[in-house]
Amino acid sequence: MSGFDNFNTDFYQSSYSVDDQSQGGYGYSNTENPYNKPYDQYDYSQPMNYSSPGMMQPQQPYTGQIFQPTQTYTPSPSQSMYSSSFDDEPPLLEELGINFDHIWQKTLTVLHPMKAADGSIMNETDLAGPMVFCLAFGATLLLSGKIQFGYVYGISAIGCLGMYCLLNLMSMTGVSFGCVASVLGYCLLPMILLSSFGVLFSLQGMLGIILTAAIIGWCSFSASKIFISALAMDGQQLLVAYPCALLYGVFALISVF
Repeated sequence: MSGFDNFNTDFYQSSYSVDDQSQGGYGYSNTENPYNKPYDQYDYSQPMNYSSPGMMQPQQPYTGQIFQPTQTYTPSPSQSMYSSSFDDEPPLLEELGINFDHIWQKTLTVLHPMKAADGSIMNETDLAGPMVFCLAFGATLLLSGKIQFGYVYGISAIGCLGMYCLLNLMSMTGVSFGCVASVLGYCLLPMILLSSFGVLFSLQGMLGIILTAAIIGWCSFSASKIFISALAMDGQQLLVAYPCALLYGVFALISVF
C-alpha cells in the first residue's frame, strides 16, 4: 500500500492550488468577465446582450392575393425545353398508327376492285379497320342466329399465317405479318355484305350460290391486287388470288350454312 500511495503522489504532482480559483482562468480577468462575479455582486438590472435561440425575427407581411400565388422561381431552360417538346408531339391516334384518311382510302380500294391500289399506303400495318370488319362480320352472323366469333378469329389467324409464309416465299422483298393481316382484314368487307344478305333471305338456293361465288371472287381479287402492288409481284396475281379465294371460301361457308 505504501508503494501505491507513493505512486499516486508522484503521478498527480502539480503546482495548482485551490487558492488560485479566485484568479481568472485562460487569460480572462474578473473585471473583464462579468459572469465570474459572485452571486450577491452581480447587477441583474443590466440588459442582456443576447437573444434566445427560440425567438424568430418578425416576417414580412404577405402582400399577394389569396389563391393567386406569386412566382417564386424562374423555369430553367431544360424545363422550358420539355414544355415546348410536348407541343410538338403528334396526336395520340397518329402515334397508335390509326389514320382515318388511310383507312378510308383502303376501304375504297376494296370496294372498287378496278381502282389502282397505292402500294405505299397498303404496305402499312393497320389493324384498326380489320378488327372493326371482323366484329361487323361476326355481328351480322349473330343476327342470323349464328354465334361464330371464335371461328371467325381462328380462321383469320390461320389464314394470315398461311398467306404470310406463302408471300414470303413468292416475293423478293418479303412482307410482315401485320401487313398481311391488314390486307386480308380489309378485303373481308364484301363478306360482310354477304352475311347481311343472309339475314334477309336464305343463301342456300341458286341465287345464294351465285351471290356467294361473286363475293368470293370480289374478296380474292381485291386482296391479290393489293398484294401485287405492295410487293411488286407483277404477273403473279392469279397465283396470289387462288389461296385468297380458298380463305374467303371458308368465310362464305360460315355465312351460308
